[in-house]
Amino acid sequence: MALPVVSARESESTQRRVAGALMAHDLHEGDRMVLSVPGSVDYVSVVLGASRSGVVPVPIDPRLTAYERDAIIADVEPSLVVDSPDALAALLDGPEPDSRAADLDAWPRCRPMHFTSGTTGRPKGVWSGMLSPEDAEALVREERDLWGFVPDDVDLVVSPIYHSAPLRFAIGTLLAGGSVSVLPRFEPDAFVAAVHEVRPTSMFCVPAHLQRLFAWLDETDATVDSSSFRLVAHAGAPCPDPIRRRAHELFGLDVVWEFYGSTEGQFTACPAPMWVEHPGTLGPARPGRVVTADEDDELWCAVPPWAAFTYWRDPEKTAAAWKDTDDGPAFTVGDLGRVEDGLVWLDSRRSDLVISGGVNVYPAEVEAALADAPDLEDIAVFGRPDERWGQRVCAVYVGAVDEQVLRDLATERLAPPKRPKEYERVDQLPRTATGKVRRADL
Repeated sequence: MALPVVSARESESTQRRVAGALMAHDLHEGDRMVLSVPGSVDYVSVVLGASRSGVVPVPIDPRLTAYERDAIIADVEPSLVVDSPDALAALLDGPEPDSRAADLDAWPRCRPMHFTSGTTGRPKGVWSGMLSPEDAEALVREERDLWGFVPDDVDLVVSPIYHSAPLRFAIGTLLAGGSVSVLPRFEPDAFVAAVHEVRPTSMFCVPAHLQRLFAWLDETDATVDSSSFRLVAHAGAPCPDPIRRRAHELFGLDVVWEFYGSTEGQFTACPAPMWVEHPGTLGPARPGRVVTADEDDELWCAVPPWAAFTYWRDPEKTAAAWKDTDDGPAFTVGDLGRVEDGLVWLDSRRSDLVISGGVNVYPAEVEAALADAPDLEDIAVFGRPDERWGQRVCAVYVGAVDEQVLRDLATERLAPPKRPKEYERVDQLPRTATGKVRRADL
């Protein structure tokens, strides 16, 4: 079965129908719409149809449990929840746009509100606010200038599209007049078939995708004609050097880039030749940004107005993430590193963060979901190295609670990437004098 490809012109028609359907639902500028459906080419058009008419898309993982999903919905207070194929079809088959709905803005009026957890264990929305026309245009042009999106581009989405990076690349491609295709699920054989069929020019991926692809190619003696690619960008987790160098060989040194950032914002972009010259670097700050390290080695990124954000309805967390600098307002996500000769080096990710297959898993969120298990006295979640996924989520606990009770509760309350793969009962957790868990010891 052929993989669908949507052109900018086809997507624009869909976006106008979506805008008309949102108007029929009486959604107005600043209202939120939750999207909890699997990725598809239509998904990108729905996000653009909403954001270009002033409605805020809130993409969430459709695999979230009711426990996770309901907390986000209660926080967002959306005017519309699209969580089924029928609900999505109702938007796509919306009324023929009237003159108002047909008048989409040239640029999205806001960034999609993605949710991230952090050390508090409570997911919070990363909210750009409604952008001025000038900032909305600058945001799109900045991405276009960096990644070179052009009308001839075909972007192949291989990561879950509700994540910020793959959605951002797809949006940028369509807004530049290009086309987009979405792989429903990454499997190496399906990816190779899609490359041969679609002939993509760009792709965002995480190191786990590359690792799985190379393992499959070795096992099957298959080949992939990667000559259509002009851009392969990877991020989301540290990339092992052998995987990185093989990507350089397969796709081409002038094709592969790495960038460093988070849901909140992007810090650096590094072309492969620069990494080869300075192995281990994350490259220089993106154009228009300044990355510095403070006296505690915490990395801060000063950004232009269109890259500013707040944490939705959390002024305290927002205040802790921002500070004024000589280069303008700068934010941090708590990573530690250094800046030498204009190049950024990452020494330590946020100490508690587990990155499994490119998905950020925050131990505090997992611990909070399991904390009320009967007979559980204490629990700590952490990451262990994993050859396939980079890290796997693990838990140690204190108390008479049965391990299966914890596993069942995790299945009920947590999406698959967040569920601990290993559990171990211990007499007590290692803690500092101030009571903090020493996760490095675990």
